[in-house]
Amino acid sequence: MKKASKSGGWNTYYDMLSKYLFPHKGALIALTLLLFGLIGLQLANPQVIRFFIDTAGSDEPLETLMYAALLFIGFSIAQQIIAVVSTYASENLAWRTTNKLRGDLAEHCLKLDMTFHKSNTSGSLIERVDGDVNALANFFSSFIIHLGGNLLLMAGIIILLFHENVWIGAGMLLFVAFAIVIVQHIRKYAAPVWRDWRQVNAEYYGFVGEHLEGTEDTRANGASGYVMGRFYGLLRRMLPLRRKAFLGFASMWITTVIVFALGNAMAFAISAFLWKSGAITIGTVYLIFFYTELLAKPIEKIRTQIEDLQKADASLHRIRELLSMKPSVQDGPGAKLAEGPLAVSFRGMTFGYDDSPTIKRLNLELKPGEVLGLLGRTGSGKTTIARLLLRFYDPQQGEIALNGIDIRSLKLAELRNAVALVTQNIEILQGTVRDNLTFYDEAITDGAIHDVLEELGLGDWLRSLKDGLDTPLDSGGGSLSAGEAQLLAFARVFLQNPGLVILDEASSRLDPLTEQRLEKAVDRLLRERTCIIIAHRLSTIQRADRIAIMEHGVLAESGEREKLAGDPSSRFSRMLAVGLEEVSV
Repeated sequence: MKKASKSGGWNTYYDMLSKYLFPHKGALIALTLLLFGLIGLQLANPQVIRFFIDTAGSDEPLETLMYAALLFIGFSIAQQIIAVVSTYASENLAWRTTNKLRGDLAEHCLKLDMTFHKSNTSGSLIERVDGDVNALANFFSSFIIHLGGNLLLMAGIIILLFHENVWIGAGMLLFVAFAIVIVQHIRKYAAPVWRDWRQVNAEYYGFVGEHLEGTEDTRANGASGYVMGRFYGLLRRMLPLRRKAFLGFASMWITTVIVFALGNAMAFAISAFLWKSGAITIGTVYLIFFYTELLAKPIEKIRTQIEDLQKADASLHRIRELLSMKPSVQDGPGAKLAEGPLAVSFRGMTFGYDDSPTIKRLNLELKPGEVLGLLGRTGSGKTTIARLLLRFYDPQQGEIALNGIDIRSLKLAELRNAVALVTQNIEILQGTVRDNLTFYDEAITDGAIHDVLEELGLGDWLRSLKDGLDTPLDSGGGSLSAGEAQLLAFARVFLQNPGLVILDEASSRLDPLTEQRLEKAVDRLLRERTCIIIAHRLSTIQRADRIAIMEHGVLAESGEREKLAGDPSSRFSRMLAVGLEEVSV
């Protein structure tokens, strides 16, 4: 797994905003206009109240007070309507942007090679794809616009206060500057704690997801105590981080409360002095008090947004880190494979999952349409060869070729359409029968699906289903027998129509009767296709044209099946003699 270089600081925020938020220009403009309208009404309402108070103490007619009251009520109703509409618009924008980011992250994870997926649990990936993105929702929906709006509201209040009196304006400006500096100072210390919290949170969900999936093995082996010990260990790691993160939040909240109290006290003191000296009216005193209270709201909102930014900063760092990972297996330039059975060549291929090679200097040729029986003990490298043919990994040395074309020059999608793998572990997705057979390929017709299922002996099973191909299947295949799940896996291959089929112990879960029923279908499947059968049982390699025996990652023997079977000195002959249980020689 490789990591791409990444920039930090505000460039990171700008990159994410420009990719996911700025394309929604219409929604952003509408939200900005709503925000400007809301700010205008917030600034206008105190002026109406000041006019009402001063007018009430004068000889103006009652109608003037009624007009002022109606104007105030109208402004208040409009303010609430705009607030509701803008909240809806910002939440809608948040979901649109975060769903796009979720989709990109999920697609990126699917493109990463098996090394990445082996080192990350499904739970930790879910936390990164969904949990971290959720933490960015407020950042995407409202941070830039509302931060700008709150700054604009503060600027408007300060300007109006300066217009009323230079002393009250200067005092409130000092109050705002002090509050912002204090909040920003606290944020600097709190942000790293949120980052650590997000990381340990991902580990926690990864741990829980992993052990919920393996709960049967945990109970059967009496490991519940060990698992719970690790669970409590994670909680002990999480608690101090959560405490520190909460203390950071509490520090900001307490600080703003103290600053607001000081601001109100200063506003009262200055207003009382100016009113006593006759410089302002009682309505203006109320206006100053109202603006001071109103000034606390944008500062409080900015504090909340900075807290969201702390969480977003931690999540954004982890998202950027994930997106910066580049798969070792890169898409090829796009060489084309001819249709039909494929020739397979391994040329001096060496591969290892780590520093120790699993397969060493493999040279093996398979002609189009041939069936290869691949034998060997567990750990000899048989399944690794299947993974390499599908480019789940790339060899460190040598090459693998199909029809003489290095598979690294093929597009991954084309390669995996041309090579099909059937294993003993069948993945059934939560979806309909049709979805599980076609993997959402709409080009595959229902007629083709029916024909394949009939040929595999699943016609009666399909007709027994209430909704036919639209019948939902449980995730994991709980509603299917092992044989039915295996037969569905074979049906997928028939519908894919590949040029090379790899059967990795594909019939090991079938009872003898079901396996016998499958034989004719497999004969048809292998007709005009190249096939590699990875097996431990004699019955599964009777149709093989050639035999290859792996031992400790090295090709120990290969040749035509009949010749090797008739040669008493061959390994294959001795394996036949002892029932396919190879012995060291």
